[in-house]
Amino acid sequence: MAFLDNSGDIILDAVLTDTGRFRLAKGDGSFKIAKFAFGDDEINYGNYDKRDIRGSAYYDLDILQTPVLEAFTNNTSNMNSKLITIPRTNLLFLPIMRLNTKLDGNATVVGTNSYYISVDQDTSTQVLAAAGNSSNLKGYIDGHSPDGSSAIRIDQGLHTSQVPITFTLDPDLVETSYIVQMDHRLGSLATATGFTAKNPRFIDDDNIAHYYISSGVDSDIVTMNGASNPDSTDEANQVIHGPRGSIVEFVISPSIELASSAFLFSELGGTFTWTPGSSVALKHIDTIIRVQGATTGYAIDVPVRFIKY
Repeated sequence: MAFLDNSGDIILDAVLTDTGRFRLAKGDGSFKIAKFAFGDDEINYGNYDKRDIRGSAYYDLDILQTPVLEAFTNNTSNMNSKLITIPRTNLLFLPIMRLNTKLDGNATVVGTNSYYISVDQDTSTQVLAAAGNSSNLKGYIDGHSPDGSSAIRIDQGLHTSQVPITFTLDPDLVETSYIVQMDHRLGSLATATGFTAKNPRFIDDDNIAHYYISSGVDSDIVTMNGASNPDSTDEANQVIHGPRGSIVEFVISPSIELASSAFLFSELGGTFTWTPGSSVALKHIDTIIRVQGATTGYAIDVPVRFIKY
């Protein structure tokens, strides 16, 4: 959805998602708008000018006159920055999510900001042989025979040194549920320990799988990072400097298509040279895994590279 300011009149422009149109087309009365969201992706709040000599009525004039995006019909082009409502007025900081790469098992590949995932046994053999069969390859996830030594970890909380870490985060600021989105053609969400695959809630018409995970149902992925967690005070391995909320830790299981065929690598990817250790020529597909908090709407994109020998 979007608000359009045309000739002084505010008009609500609403476009249904593909799922919404599908349910509306049923014509059985099951279509009901139960949830909606507002966003401000196009707004630059740095344009708020308290120095405007014309007075306070003009401080936000540039913001109010900013052209507003029309409604999108493409599922992949929806809002990145969603607005939330918090009744309390005493908040100085809002929680964020940060990729935790401090532990060797959660680090990205040296010199990059990506995680590399091998898709089959041949690739795993070549990569490990090139690295001298090292079991400590930072940022490398063995998608064929995972050993639990590497995983993607995201920490949530107040990233500030002005509030002590011993402060208990209010419940409405703690993310207990997350939405994970990824290209279903390439892989699926799995637990870091045991490599247990999770089932997506739904897969849209762009082949983007949506996973809904929560601390209650998916405690093998979502855990609390508060004072009760003995690691929460270990500053050497923390990326949230203030009170902590929750941790999301997972791996990606490569799809059968990637493991059994090079077709998608030819269509969507390219080639590169693997350099940790001796050089190996590999195929690759680069993609993004989006993790979004269900409470605050805060989202983070995790770069991932699938590799095949």
